[in-house]
Amino acid sequence: MAEPLAHGADAFAHEPELRQAILELRAECARAKRIAVMIGAGASAEVGVPTFRGAGGLWNGLRAEDLATPAAFARDPLRVSTWYAERRAKLAAIDPGPAHFALAALERAVTARGGRFLLISQNVDGLHRRAGVSSYVDLHGTLLLDRCTRCAREHAVDFGSPRELPPRCAACGALERPAVVWFGEALSPLDWERAASAASASELFLAVGTSAVVEPAASLARLAVAHGARFFELNLEDTLNSANAQRTLRAPAGAVLPLLV
Repeated sequence: MAEPLAHGADAFAHEPELRQAILELRAECARAKRIAVMIGAGASAEVGVPTFRGAGGLWNGLRAEDLATPAAFARDPLRVSTWYAERRAKLAAIDPGPAHFALAALERAVTARGGRFLLISQNVDGLHRRAGVSSYVDLHGTLLLDRCTRCAREHAVDFGSPRELPPRCAACGALERPAVVWFGEALSPLDWERAASAASASELFLAVGTSAVVEPAASLARLAVAHGARFFELNLEDTLNSANAQRTLRAPAGAVLPLLV
């Protein structure tokens, strides 16, 4: 007979398939010494972070995709900087959720037994950092930093402190921009190599709250499977990667991940 789940099992008593999938995933998490987790917007949406697409991605009638580009910043740096300042102000009032803290606990458990763990984040909100995850790749950059457009100097941003917009670099005086990857820009080669290496070497690859529509991030799950990893998907809906998963768990990340550690 399968080992009963820890506290919270009652929530899935009426969903035997989901309960069994959680048991299997928990066993994989306890066994695997090389775990890579890719996290997407779903986990952050559970704690109130507006999604990039859909109604939450609109600002003054403009799509996020129309603002998060080098061309938009060159055309109107004040408008783009103001939009990001508003996003950061909202983030300042949001705390990490159960999913983020559970991933930090999973990392500690894996490293305590001599294993390797990497969180590959598609999010720019930094909630995983604040929850205590120490081994991560911010594949699409982070709102926690600004970068100078001339000298590339980066520095932390205090979300709660007002400042002049658009911001200027204290070192050279050029305009600063959020240290995120905009549409039309390439990922950091070092970050991509680190993420791809972890996916290729993983025994367990877990995708959490990601729609698998953004490339090349979505290809990491396929890369992991091609190299023999067990792939579990935790998302509320089917994705383009669902067919590649050994198990798909259709439940909120904040309800499932704490049961794994």
